[in-house]
Amino acid sequence: MGYKASVGLIRKLSFKAISLLLVLFTVLLLVALILGATGVSDRILTGIVTEEVRQYRASVIKHITDPQELNKATEAFKDQLIKSYGLDQPWYTRLPNMIQRVILLDLGTSKNLQTFTGSTKVSDLVMERLPNTVLLVTTAIAINSLIGLFLGVRLATVVGAKIDRALSYFSAISYALPTWWTGIIFILIFAFYFRFFPFGGMFSAPPPPTELQRFIDLIWHATLPIIVLVIANVGVNIYVTRTMVLNTAQEDFVLMAKVKGLPESLIRRRYIMRVAAPPILTNIILGLAGSIGGAILTEIVFDWPGMGRLFYDAVATNDESLILALTYMFTLIYVIARFILEILYVVLDPRVRY
Repeated sequence: MGYKASVGLIRKLSFKAISLLLVLFTVLLLVALILGATGVSDRILTGIVTEEVRQYRASVIKHITDPQELNKATEAFKDQLIKSYGLDQPWYTRLPNMIQRVILLDLGTSKNLQTFTGSTKVSDLVMERLPNTVLLVTTAIAINSLIGLFLGVRLATVVGAKIDRALSYFSAISYALPTWWTGIIFILIFAFYFRFFPFGGMFSAPPPPTELQRFIDLIWHATLPIIVLVIANVGVNIYVTRTMVLNTAQEDFVLMAKVKGLPESLIRRRYIMRVAAPPILTNIILGLAGSIGGAILTEIVFDWPGMGRLFYDAVATNDESLILALTYMFTLIYVIARFILEILYVVLDPRVRY
Protein backbone atom coordinates (compact mmCIF):
# COMPACT_ATOMS: atom_id res chain seq x y z
CA MET A 1 0.00 0.00 0.00
CA GLY A 2 1.48 3.35 -1.10
CA TYR A 3 1.90 6.49 0.96
CA LYS A 4 -1.13 8.24 -0.56
CA ALA A 5 -3.30 5.16 0.00
CA SER A 6 -2.13 4.96 3.64
CA VAL A 7 -2.94 8.63 4.24
CA GLY A 8 -6.33 8.19 2.59
CA LEU A 9 -7.04 5.13 4.72
CA ILE A 10 -6.12 6.92 7.95
CA ARG A 11 -8.27 9.89 6.91
CA LYS A 12 -11.20 7.59 6.14
CA LEU A 13 -10.97 5.73 9.49
CA SER A 14 -10.57 9.02 11.36
CA PHE A 15 -13.68 10.39 9.68
CA LYS A 16 -15.61 7.22 10.60
CA ALA A 17 -14.42 7.43 14.22
CA ILE A 18 -15.50 11.07 14.49
CA SER A 19 -18.89 10.36 12.89
CA LEU A 20 -19.55 7.45 15.26
CA LEU A 21 -18.56 9.57 18.26
CA LEU A 22 -21.02 12.18 17.04
CA VAL A 23 -23.70 9.49 16.93
CA LEU A 24 -22.90 8.59 20.55
CA PHE A 25 -22.94 12.24 21.62
CA THR A 26 -26.22 12.85 19.76
CA VAL A 27 -27.86 9.91 21.53
CA LEU A 28 -26.63 11.19 24.89
CA LEU A 29 -27.86 14.69 24.10
CA LEU A 30 -31.31 13.44 23.09
CA VAL A 31 -31.54 11.28 26.21
CA ALA A 32 -30.48 14.22 28.39
CA LEU A 33 -33.04 16.50 26.72
CA ILE A 34 -35.84 13.97 27.18
CA LEU A 35 -34.92 13.28 30.80
CA GLY A 36 -34.60 16.97 31.56
CA ALA A 37 -37.83 18.03 29.88
CA THR A 38 -39.85 15.26 31.53
CA GLY A 39 -38.42 15.89 34.99
CA VAL A 40 -36.78 12.47 35.24
CA SER A 41 -33.33 14.02 35.73
CA ASP A 42 -34.69 16.01 38.69
CA ARG A 43 -35.93 12.80 40.28
CA ILE A 44 -32.57 11.08 39.67
CA LEU A 45 -30.59 13.92 41.21
CA THR A 46 -33.06 14.30 44.07
CA GLY A 47 -32.66 10.60 44.83
CA ILE A 48 -28.87 10.99 44.84
CA VAL A 49 -29.11 13.99 47.17
CA THR A 50 -31.50 12.16 49.51
CA GLU A 51 -29.17 9.16 49.75
CA GLU A 52 -26.09 11.32 50.42
CA VAL A 53 -27.99 13.29 53.08
CA ARG A 54 -29.04 10.05 54.75
CA GLN A 55 -25.46 8.82 54.83
CA TYR A 56 -24.24 12.17 56.14
CA ARG A 57 -26.84 12.19 58.91
CA ALA A 58 -25.90 8.64 59.91
CA SER A 59 -22.22 9.61 60.10
CA VAL A 60 -22.59 12.81 62.18
CA ILE A 61 -25.31 11.60 64.54
CA LYS A 62 -22.58 10.08 66.70
CA HIS A 63 -20.95 13.49 67.19
CA ILE A 64 -23.96 15.81 67.29
CA THR A 65 -26.40 14.76 70.00
CA ASP A 66 -28.60 17.87 70.00
CA PRO A 67 -31.55 17.22 67.60
CA GLN A 68 -31.79 20.87 66.57
CA GLU A 69 -28.09 21.11 65.78
CA LEU A 70 -28.29 17.82 63.91
CA ASN A 71 -31.19 19.05 61.79
CA LYS A 72 -29.42 22.35 61.14
CA ALA A 73 -26.21 20.62 60.01
CA THR A 74 -28.20 18.20 57.83
CA GLU A 75 -30.15 21.01 56.16
CA ALA A 76 -26.94 22.95 55.51
CA PHE A 77 -25.37 19.87 53.92
CA LYS A 78 -28.52 19.31 51.85
CA ASP A 79 -28.52 22.92 50.59
CA GLN A 80 -24.88 22.54 49.63
CA LEU A 81 -25.64 19.38 47.65
CA ILE A 82 -28.61 21.00 45.89
CA LYS A 83 -26.36 23.84 44.70
CA SER A 84 -23.55 21.50 43.66
CA TYR A 85 -25.92 19.33 41.59
CA GLY A 86 -27.65 22.38 40.11
CA LEU A 87 -31.11 21.52 41.43
CA ASP A 88 -31.63 25.19 42.26
CA GLN A 89 -31.39 26.02 38.54
CA PRO A 90 -33.48 25.12 35.44
CA TRP A 91 -32.83 21.64 34.01
CA TYR A 92 -31.35 22.89 30.71
CA THR A 93 -28.43 24.53 32.52
CA ARG A 94 -27.40 21.09 33.79
CA LEU A 95 -27.10 19.43 30.35
CA PRO A 96 -23.26 19.36 30.15
CA ASN A 97 -22.96 18.04 33.69
CA MET A 98 -25.70 15.48 33.07
CA ILE A 99 -24.00 14.13 29.93
CA GLN A 100 -20.68 13.92 31.78
CA ARG A 101 -22.29 11.94 34.59
CA VAL A 102 -23.84 9.52 32.09
CA ILE A 103 -20.49 8.96 30.33
CA LEU A 104 -18.78 8.18 33.64
CA LEU A 105 -21.76 6.11 34.88
CA ASP A 106 -21.80 8.48 37.85
CA LEU A 107 -25.53 8.17 38.35
CA GLY A 108 -25.66 7.56 42.06
CA THR A 109 -27.39 4.53 43.47
CA SER A 110 -30.17 2.21 42.41
CA LYS A 111 -33.46 2.56 44.23
CA ASN A 112 -34.23 -1.14 44.61
CA LEU A 113 -31.37 -3.25 43.21
CA GLN A 114 -27.98 -4.14 44.64
CA THR A 115 -24.93 -6.24 43.83
CA PHE A 116 -24.10 -9.56 45.47
CA THR A 117 -21.79 -7.66 47.83
CA GLY A 118 -24.54 -5.24 48.84
CA SER A 119 -23.54 -2.18 46.76
CA THR A 120 -26.33 -0.12 45.23
CA LYS A 121 -24.10 2.04 43.00
CA VAL A 122 -25.21 1.99 39.37
CA SER A 123 -21.64 1.55 38.09
CA ASP A 124 -21.09 -1.45 40.40
CA LEU A 125 -24.33 -3.08 39.24
CA VAL A 126 -23.43 -2.71 35.56
CA MET A 127 -19.86 -3.92 36.00
CA GLU A 128 -21.01 -6.93 38.03
CA ARG A 129 -23.65 -8.10 35.52
CA LEU A 130 -21.60 -7.49 32.36
CA PRO A 131 -19.22 -10.51 32.78
CA ASN A 132 -22.21 -12.77 33.50
CA THR A 133 -23.84 -11.84 30.20
CA VAL A 134 -20.54 -12.24 28.32
CA LEU A 135 -20.16 -15.73 29.79
CA LEU A 136 -23.68 -16.79 28.84
CA VAL A 137 -25.10 -14.87 25.88
CA THR A 138 -21.89 -13.80 24.13
CA THR A 139 -20.49 -17.33 24.36
CA ALA A 140 -23.67 -18.70 22.79
CA ILE A 141 -23.59 -16.10 20.00
CA ALA A 142 -19.91 -16.89 19.31
CA ILE A 143 -20.70 -20.61 19.05
CA ASN A 144 -23.65 -19.80 16.77
CA SER A 145 -21.43 -17.69 14.53
CA LEU A 146 -18.75 -20.38 14.20
CA ILE A 147 -21.30 -23.10 13.43
CA GLY A 148 -23.15 -20.86 10.98
CA LEU A 149 -19.93 -19.88 9.22
CA PHE A 150 -18.71 -23.48 8.90
CA LEU A 151 -22.00 -25.09 7.84
CA GLY A 152 -23.24 -22.14 5.78
CA VAL A 153 -20.16 -22.17 3.55
CA ARG A 154 -20.36 -25.96 3.15
CA LEU A 155 -24.04 -25.89 2.24
CA ALA A 156 -23.47 -23.21 -0.39
CA THR A 157 -21.26 -25.69 -2.26
CA VAL A 158 -23.81 -28.55 -2.20
CA VAL A 159 -27.03 -26.73 -3.06
CA GLY A 160 -29.95 -29.11 -3.41
CA ALA A 161 -28.25 -32.04 -1.68
CA LYS A 162 -29.96 -33.95 1.10
CA ILE A 163 -27.85 -32.29 3.80
CA ASP A 164 -28.65 -28.88 2.31
CA ARG A 165 -32.40 -29.56 2.42
CA ALA A 166 -32.20 -31.09 5.91
CA LEU A 167 -30.30 -28.16 7.40
CA SER A 168 -32.56 -25.68 5.60
CA TYR A 169 -35.56 -27.27 7.35
CA PHE A 170 -33.66 -27.20 10.63
CA SER A 171 -32.87 -23.49 10.09
CA ALA A 172 -36.55 -22.71 9.63
CA ILE A 173 -37.48 -24.67 12.76
CA SER A 174 -34.67 -23.05 14.77
CA TYR A 175 -35.76 -19.58 13.67
CA ALA A 176 -39.35 -20.30 14.76
CA LEU A 177 -38.38 -21.50 18.26
CA PRO A 178 -38.81 -18.85 20.97
CA THR A 179 -35.81 -19.04 23.30
CA TRP A 180 -37.93 -18.63 26.44
CA TRP A 181 -40.26 -21.49 25.42
CA THR A 182 -37.31 -23.71 24.47
CA GLY A 183 -35.69 -22.89 27.80
CA ILE A 184 -38.79 -23.95 29.75
CA ILE A 185 -39.03 -27.23 27.79
CA PHE A 186 -35.33 -27.99 28.34
CA ILE A 187 -35.61 -27.24 32.06
CA LEU A 188 -38.61 -29.56 32.27
CA ILE A 189 -36.78 -32.39 30.46
CA PHE A 190 -33.14 -32.09 31.55
CA ALA A 191 -33.53 -30.52 35.00
CA PHE A 192 -36.83 -31.87 36.29
CA TYR A 193 -37.08 -35.36 34.74
CA PHE A 194 -33.48 -36.42 34.05
CA ARG A 195 -31.76 -34.09 36.56
CA PHE A 196 -28.73 -33.62 34.31
CA PHE A 197 -28.62 -29.86 34.88
CA PRO A 198 -29.77 -27.43 37.60
CA PHE A 199 -33.00 -25.47 37.27
CA GLY A 200 -31.25 -22.10 37.05
CA GLY A 201 -28.98 -19.60 38.73
CA MET A 202 -25.20 -19.31 38.53
CA PHE A 203 -24.13 -21.44 41.49
CA SER A 204 -25.48 -24.16 43.70
CA ALA A 205 -26.79 -23.32 47.16
CA PRO A 206 -24.54 -23.30 49.10
CA PRO A 207 -21.78 -22.64 46.54
CA PRO A 208 -18.72 -24.95 46.48
CA PRO A 209 -15.86 -23.94 48.80
CA THR A 210 -12.86 -23.98 46.41
CA GLU A 211 -12.26 -21.84 43.32
CA LEU A 212 -11.95 -24.86 41.00
CA GLN A 213 -15.20 -26.35 42.27
CA ARG A 214 -16.93 -22.99 41.90
CA PHE A 215 -15.71 -22.71 38.31
CA ILE A 216 -16.96 -26.22 37.46
CA ASP A 217 -20.27 -25.44 39.17
CA LEU A 218 -20.56 -22.21 37.14
CA ILE A 219 -19.96 -24.06 33.86
CA TRP A 220 -22.53 -26.69 34.88
CA HIS A 221 -25.15 -24.00 35.47
CA ALA A 222 -24.30 -22.16 32.23
CA THR A 223 -24.35 -25.22 29.95
CA LEU A 224 -28.13 -25.64 29.60
CA PRO A 225 -28.97 -21.98 28.82
CA ILE A 226 -26.06 -21.85 26.34
CA ILE A 227 -27.40 -24.97 24.59
CA VAL A 228 -30.86 -23.39 24.42
CA LEU A 229 -29.52 -20.14 22.95
CA VAL A 230 -27.46 -22.05 20.38
CA ILE A 231 -30.33 -24.29 19.25
CA ALA A 232 -32.80 -21.42 19.02
CA ASN A 233 -30.49 -19.11 17.04
CA VAL A 234 -27.99 -21.19 15.09
CA GLY A 235 -30.41 -21.79 12.20
CA VAL A 236 -30.48 -18.10 11.32
CA ASN A 237 -26.67 -17.93 11.13
CA ILE A 238 -26.49 -21.03 8.94
CA TYR A 239 -29.14 -19.77 6.51
CA VAL A 240 -27.79 -16.20 6.29
CA THR A 241 -24.22 -17.38 5.66
CA ARG A 242 -25.40 -19.93 3.07
CA THR A 243 -27.42 -17.29 1.22
CA MET A 244 -24.62 -14.72 1.17
CA VAL A 245 -22.00 -17.21 -0.02
CA LEU A 246 -24.39 -18.67 -2.61
CA ASN A 247 -25.23 -15.24 -4.03
CA THR A 248 -21.53 -14.41 -4.32
CA ALA A 249 -20.75 -17.76 -5.95
CA GLN A 250 -23.18 -16.90 -8.77
CA GLU A 251 -21.43 -13.65 -9.70
CA ASP A 252 -19.79 -13.25 -13.11
CA PHE A 253 -16.24 -12.90 -11.78
CA VAL A 254 -16.55 -16.29 -10.04
CA LEU A 255 -17.74 -17.86 -13.30
CA MET A 256 -14.79 -16.28 -15.09
CA ALA A 257 -12.38 -17.74 -12.54
CA LYS A 258 -13.88 -21.17 -13.11
CA VAL A 259 -13.57 -20.76 -16.90
CA LYS A 260 -9.88 -19.94 -16.45
CA GLY A 261 -9.46 -23.29 -14.73
CA LEU A 262 -8.38 -21.95 -11.33
CA PRO A 263 -8.36 -24.46 -8.45
CA GLU A 264 -11.68 -24.81 -6.60
CA SER A 265 -10.05 -24.09 -3.23
CA LEU A 266 -8.53 -20.86 -4.58
CA ILE A 267 -11.86 -19.76 -6.05
CA ARG A 268 -13.67 -20.48 -2.79
CA ARG A 269 -11.10 -18.67 -0.68
CA ARG A 270 -10.21 -15.63 -2.82
CA TYR A 271 -13.19 -15.05 -5.10
CA ILE A 272 -16.12 -16.13 -2.94
CA MET A 273 -15.27 -15.96 0.76
CA ARG A 274 -13.33 -12.70 0.62
CA VAL A 275 -16.17 -10.93 -1.17
CA ALA A 276 -18.87 -12.47 1.04
CA ALA A 277 -16.90 -11.83 4.24
CA PRO A 278 -17.92 -8.19 4.92
CA PRO A 279 -21.72 -8.80 5.16
CA ILE A 280 -21.12 -12.03 7.09
CA LEU A 281 -18.81 -10.21 9.51
CA THR A 282 -21.39 -7.44 9.88
CA ASN A 283 -23.92 -10.02 11.00
CA ILE A 284 -21.45 -11.64 13.41
CA ILE A 285 -19.96 -8.48 14.95
CA LEU A 286 -23.30 -6.72 15.44
CA GLY A 287 -24.72 -9.97 16.87
CA LEU A 288 -21.87 -10.15 19.38
CA ALA A 289 -22.31 -6.48 20.24
CA GLY A 290 -26.05 -6.95 20.70
CA SER A 291 -25.42 -9.96 22.94
CA ILE A 292 -23.81 -7.66 25.53
CA GLY A 293 -27.30 -6.34 26.18
CA GLY A 294 -28.27 -9.82 27.32
CA ALA A 295 -31.24 -12.01 26.52
CA ILE A 296 -34.00 -10.72 28.79
CA LEU A 297 -36.47 -13.62 28.62
CA THR A 298 -33.79 -16.33 28.61
CA GLU A 299 -32.03 -14.83 31.63
CA ILE A 300 -35.34 -14.59 33.46
CA VAL A 301 -36.25 -18.22 32.66
CA PHE A 302 -32.87 -19.49 33.88
CA ASP A 303 -32.62 -16.96 36.73
CA TRP A 304 -29.30 -15.75 35.31
CA PRO A 305 -28.13 -12.38 36.72
CA GLY A 306 -26.99 -10.73 33.49
CA MET A 307 -27.51 -7.45 31.70
CA GLY A 308 -30.84 -8.51 30.22
CA ARG A 309 -32.23 -9.40 33.64
CA LEU A 310 -30.83 -6.16 35.04
CA PHE A 311 -32.57 -4.11 32.34
CA TYR A 312 -35.86 -5.91 33.01
CA ASP A 313 -35.56 -5.28 36.77
CA ALA A 314 -34.70 -1.62 36.15
CA VAL A 315 -37.79 -1.11 33.98
CA ALA A 316 -40.02 -3.08 36.37
CA THR A 317 -38.92 -0.95 39.34
CA ASN A 318 -38.84 2.34 37.34
CA ASP A 319 -35.16 2.84 38.21
CA GLU A 320 -34.37 5.87 36.02
CA SER A 321 -30.64 6.01 36.86
CA LEU A 322 -30.08 2.38 35.92
CA ILE A 323 -32.14 2.62 32.71
CA LEU A 324 -30.10 5.64 31.64
CA ALA A 325 -26.78 3.89 32.37
CA LEU A 326 -27.78 0.75 30.45
CA THR A 327 -29.00 2.80 27.47
CA TYR A 328 -25.64 4.55 27.32
CA MET A 329 -23.76 1.24 27.63
CA PHE A 330 -25.67 -0.36 24.75
CA THR A 331 -25.10 2.68 22.53
CA LEU A 332 -21.38 2.74 23.36
CA ILE A 333 -21.02 -0.95 22.54
CA TYR A 334 -22.75 -0.42 19.20
CA VAL A 335 -20.41 2.47 18.32
CA ILE A 336 -17.33 0.38 19.17
CA ALA A 337 -18.65 -2.55 17.11
CA ARG A 338 -19.26 -0.29 14.11
CA PHE A 339 -15.72 1.06 14.24
CA ILE A 340 -14.28 -2.46 14.46
CA LEU A 341 -16.31 -3.33 11.36
CA GLU A 342 -14.86 -0.35 9.48
CA ILE A 343 -11.33 -1.61 10.21
CA LEU A 344 -12.20 -5.16 9.17
CA TYR A 345 -13.74 -3.92 5.92
CA VAL A 346 -10.42 -2.31 5.04
CA VAL A 347 -8.52 -5.52 5.79
CA LEU A 348 -10.87 -7.83 3.89
CA ASP A 349 -12.01 -5.73 0.93
CA PRO A 350 -9.22 -3.93 -1.01
CA ARG A 351 -11.83 -1.76 -2.76
CA VAL A 352 -12.52 0.07 0.51
CA ARG A 353 -8.90 1.27 0.70
CA TYR A 354 -9.34 3.33 -2.43
